[in-house]
Amino acid sequence: MDFVTPGLLFGAAAAAVPIVLHLVMRQQPRYLDFPALRFVRARQSANRRRLKLRHLLLLLLRVAALAMLALALARPSIKASGIIGDQEAPVAAALVFDTSPRMDYKADNQTRLQAAQEMAGWLLKQLPPDSLVAVIDSALGQPVFQVDLGAAQQRVSRLETTAAPRHLWEIIEQTAELLIKGEPQRKDMPERKELYIFSDLTKPEWDAQAAATMRQRLAELVGLGVYVIDVGAREPQNVALGELRLSAETIPRNRPWSIATEVVSTGVSGERSVEVYLRGENETAEKRAQEIVTIGAGASQGIELALGPLDTGTHQGYVRLVGADGLEVDNRRWFTIDVKPPWKVLAAASPPVFDHTRNLTEALAPEGLRQTGRAKFDCTTVSLKELPQQTLDDFAVVCLIDPGPLDDGIWEQLEHYAASGGGVGIFLGAAAKPDALKSDAARSVLPGELSAFPVNNPQGDVYFNIVNDEHPLVAKFRRLQGSVPWDAFPIYKYWLLRNLSPGTSEVALYSTREPALVERPLGKGHVVVMTTPVSAVNSAGEEPWNDLVTGLGNWPYMMLVDQICAYLAGSTEGQLNYLAGETAVLRLSADQRASAFLLATPRGDTYRQAADPSKRSLVVASTQWVGNYRLTAGGEEGGIDRGFSINLPMKASDLTRTDEEGLKEVFGDTEFQLAQNRDEIDRKISTGRVGRELFPLLIALVAIVLAAENLLANRFYRGERGAG
Repeated sequence: MDFVTPGLLFGAAAAAVPIVLHLVMRQQPRYLDFPALRFVRARQSANRRRLKLRHLLLLLLRVAALAMLALALARPSIKASGIIGDQEAPVAAALVFDTSPRMDYKADNQTRLQAAQEMAGWLLKQLPPDSLVAVIDSALGQPVFQVDLGAAQQRVSRLETTAAPRHLWEIIEQTAELLIKGEPQRKDMPERKELYIFSDLTKPEWDAQAAATMRQRLAELVGLGVYVIDVGAREPQNVALGELRLSAETIPRNRPWSIATEVVSTGVSGERSVEVYLRGENETAEKRAQEIVTIGAGASQGIELALGPLDTGTHQGYVRLVGADGLEVDNRRWFTIDVKPPWKVLAAASPPVFDHTRNLTEALAPEGLRQTGRAKFDCTTVSLKELPQQTLDDFAVVCLIDPGPLDDGIWEQLEHYAASGGGVGIFLGAAAKPDALKSDAARSVLPGELSAFPVNNPQGDVYFNIVNDEHPLVAKFRRLQGSVPWDAFPIYKYWLLRNLSPGTSEVALYSTREPALVERPLGKGHVVVMTTPVSAVNSAGEEPWNDLVTGLGNWPYMMLVDQICAYLAGSTEGQLNYLAGETAVLRLSADQRASAFLLATPRGDTYRQAADPSKRSLVVASTQWVGNYRLTAGGEEGGIDRGFSINLPMKASDLTRTDEEGLKEVFGDTEFQLAQNRDEIDRKISTGRVGRELFPLLIALVAIVLAAENLLANRFYRGERGAG
């Protein structure tokens, strides 16, 4: 307990006045002559005791009234823990701002960040002189104290949202470290420390499970005043676009493609138009597709927009949600797509080469599509003996169809090709010899060891079963889950893979739970192995290995090999669409060798970006702005022109608010004050600095005591006068 005006405690000495008056003015007994003297003396003794009790009670009430009045005027205050001091004593204050994209939500003609800046500007004027102030936001950087309050005001006014914010807990932990240790050059850290957190209180930022370390750091700051300033909208209304799902990030020329997304509503319903724009040759955006979506409040509606073929090159654009709402930043999503000539596939098999490879090549490049120039793949077939004479870097995918024993030189050639970013597909069949595949060269490529003999299943009750539909190799099957008739295409024979290499993924299993399709990362590329053949050629009198290839209506097989080769071909291109803050890595082909690029950002800035040609990749770490990025080198004629896109994560559109109970879970045992306007902030700060004053309670008690004293005095004296 402490007192705002401790000097007034001397007023408690006035409590002696009633005692003195009581002793001076106390009544003297009167002597009466009465015949019944014995009765009078007994009555006198009883009256004296009663009067003595009455006067003592009155005396206590009068003493208590004066003592409590003096105590109330001294303005005592109490605080459960921490430091209590002068309201005007300097403080070490840290102002933490949530500058995530959600703070751009506009209500009452200002964004939530503008509301926080306005509130912080007023707060800085209320801080005592000579206070130390640190202004910290969600952008990268170490927290430091500003030079003075004026510098802090300028820092607050220049705050802006960032697409790649740090988590709020990380910021608060660093701020707590600053308040605990201070700065080496400052030796006069104020004893009282205060932390102000400006936030819209949306749930993605206030996750109690992620705040364990923060609670521990705050617990080390004894006496820290924590104030959460709520600048969020009470009933947000917003319509947002979900994450974009391209049919493929790298597609062959003359092939149609599509974009899928969702329209998500928060607190508003109605019709909205979704449009797709592509950047043209003159840098202007051209609308290519449009669709109207009807959505209810709090609901989401999926949408897919089909687009026509594109010319070879890198194409960029955006999907736009027409109409204004509270949060504009999530009304547009950006994308980049690379259009390539048909992927070159080299299919190698034993003679007769055509008979062994035709099931694969027809699935990848049907005759009708080849003649019209719309085939996704350009297939070249060679015998396995001719493989060493081929320049594998000229192909996006190399497929081995039913390979037999191969020289170690071929396996080394395949290992180097895959490690450099190529894709290798191996479809095992009757020609495989387990003993010949145990060499170190073969094991450097294969994802596992083959069983001594193939597994026979003449009953035909074994079939394919995709178990990892999250793997990009079979991602398209996810939408067909439960509707692919794998059991209509029995597997009669297959090789068993054992002792899988580290990192190998089992994409599909047979119904016997044994590997059917596995993928092994190898350097920058991938190796995919299918343990039953795609060739329909068998030895004389030998039963077929499966009906997957030759079965009636075998569209699952056609789709499967298409996805296998598309995945292997795409592994040479890399990812083109990222979330804000992620590192973008662009794969460079053999003919795209340059030591420096010009990076054009969505803001219009241009930077020089160094590249390492030997690594055949370009790394861009600065992705804090959403939009389309462009990388160029070598001029317009025959130069390199690549790009990638950055988008916000979906949580940036989540405006669901937490409440005070949720904040209590976040802070745990650390006390905090929640305020929403200037009056609440002023009141909470006053309470935090000088504690909770007892003046109102003491004044009320004084009034009660005086009322009781007046009531008892009138009654007692009236009784005495009546008795007299």
